Amino acid sequence: MSALIDRAREWVEHDPDAATRRELTTLITSAQAGDDAALADLTSRFEGPLEFGTAGLRAAVGAGESRMNVAVVIRATAGLARYLLDTVGDDITVVVGCDARDGSSEFMDAALEVLSGAGLRALALPKRLPTPVTAFTVRGAGADAGIMITASHNPPGDNGYKVYLGGRATDADGAGVQIVPPADAEIAARITVAPPADEVPRTTEGIVHLEANVVDFYVIVNAMARRSTEPSSVRVVTTAMHGVGGATLMRVFDHAGITDAHPVPAQSEPDPAFPTVAFPNPEEPGALDLALALAVKVAADVVIALDPDADRCSVAIPQRDGSWRQLTGDELGALLGEQAAEDSSRSGDVLACSIVSSRLLGRIADAHGLRWAQTLTGFKWIARTPGLRFGYEEAIGYCTDPKAVRDKDGIGAAVRVVTLIEELAAEGKTLENQLDHLARMYGLHATGQLSIRVADVTLIGDAMTRLRANGIASLAGSPVVQYTDLALGDAGLPPTDGLLYRTAADDRVIIRPSGTEPKLKCYVEVILPVDEAGDIPRVAAAQRIDTIKAELAALLQL
Repeated sequence: MSALIDRAREWVEHDPDAATRRELTTLITSAQAGDDAALADLTSRFEGPLEFGTAGLRAAVGAGESRMNVAVVIRATAGLARYLLDTVGDDITVVVGCDARDGSSEFMDAALEVLSGAGLRALALPKRLPTPVTAFTVRGAGADAGIMITASHNPPGDNGYKVYLGGRATDADGAGVQIVPPADAEIAARITVAPPADEVPRTTEGIVHLEANVVDFYVIVNAMARRSTEPSSVRVVTTAMHGVGGATLMRVFDHAGITDAHPVPAQSEPDPAFPTVAFPNPEEPGALDLALALAVKVAADVVIALDPDADRCSVAIPQRDGSWRQLTGDELGALLGEQAAEDSSRSGDVLACSIVSSRLLGRIADAHGLRWAQTLTGFKWIARTPGLRFGYEEAIGYCTDPKAVRDKDGIGAAVRVVTLIEELAAEGKTLENQLDHLARMYGLHATGQLSIRVADVTLIGDAMTRLRANGIASLAGSPVVQYTDLALGDAGLPPTDGLLYRTAADDRVIIRPSGTEPKLKCYVEVILPVDEAGDIPRVAAAQRIDTIKAELAALLQL
């Protein structure tokens, strides 16, 4: 314990934030007094420095090297600044933005001061804005990098630090895209050798506070996706999920002529406590309850939900029987993918999705004479696809205008959804009709996910080892005809910890550890033909997915 206490005391000595100094000092005192809970808490705060993962830095807010705090942000920014100075040279510009989570404002201020102290030009966005606005500004300003302080849809106690590269720090396809190897490791190496937080130079002299009109450009560009000058007839219920997207979404809708919009009042304003949802993610059960209730009350045509930093978008639609159904990420990806493929005015000739997303996008691309690209999971890979016209991941992330935002953008996707509903309504159709049309055109592609959360992350590695050793012979009665260990690389993709299985019936399963949570994820896809009568076999597909998920659960032994 003495080594742990010494490390904690050293951290306190160099922590420039009085609040976290007090927090850690109290914890040290309790641990030394024999408080086992305090000792366990202290141990968890010094499990090692945070490292860049799928979404940059992300952790619970609190004192210590393994938490998100001002000291961690200072050292991370010092490492990023050193990386930019080493790789780009001088006259460097970095955009910084933040959401409304606990600590976001302070972390943003600290990052700006460190950048300025390193001699860089730091562009400060107005605070409490969506992540896509930061990504948009990195490209629009020709900045060499961008920092977004956000934990997206993580639990309320978390915060994070997302890094984009642009300008001279990357190539054209990577401009305004999140970092990938080797940049992440090279930045991490410089963070490791950065001085203690209180010794990092900080100043406000090089900070340029951008005017609020910087958001106007983002609003105008997104609104232009709807070309009609007439007011939209679509009635929309929206929810910002207590995040920062509500006001910007309403501005974009108003500018686009989408005026029959009804935000959920209780979830419209930013609130880091996320009081009305158990988990601030539109995909979680119950997250859309208030929005669906309002949709029934106002007889809406669609529900559009943003996640807290507004880079993701989920959609629910009324069904023929009057009930409401939330679309899967793959269903909305197919709808927006077909819309993009049919629109020859859009630049780019590639539709891209992550390897765990539905193969339907590939069939859409083929039918329209376009190319299809599969990438590793995460928009840092999808968004840098050369020639990108549209990209998506099944986790409700959509890039509908790569020229403007080279990342997922829930607000941009929302405008495209309303536009699609209008286009279909002109033909007497709905989104549900369009999904049926896609099934008849390309076969029914149904997807599902088995996600297993564990308390001990070593169990995930053990399960992957067992699978690699024992294999899977069949799924849902169909023999496995393809096995690919993605850790060895596949089809030009960089190696990643994952296993792919395909059966003779063309079922596909991909098993991989989550990049942001202690979960093992299994992505299941079945493809069933539609008979001559045009009946969509949705029940049969759902039953087959359930069978495969049950078999996987038994095999994984978790």
